[in-house]
Amino acid sequence: MVWVNALDAADRGIEHGEMTEVWNDRGALRLPAYVTNRITPGVISVPQGAWYRPETPGGIDVGGSTNVLTSHFPTAYAKANGQHSNLVEIRKA
Repeated sequence: MVWVNALDAADRGIEHGEMTEVWNDRGALRLPAYVTNRITPGVISVPQGAWYRPETPGGIDVGGSTNVLTSHFPTAYAKANGQHSNLVEIRKA
């Protein structure tokens, strides 16, 4: 599931347990929403990854693999793991 702040969820018409799509220019995930105030507004979290399972070849991943949203390149200055911070958007599926 994807953690989303209650304010962000309300702005997007997302309710707890509803399916969402999390996407960027690299790919997309479909996950149920965990609406909570325990995460900062403007931030989402997919706390556990899973096996890649696209709906169709190259389609939206329904398995929860955050790798579809990330780059394999290290960050520019620190040469750190790029998977720890990704710009994405979320909407009701």
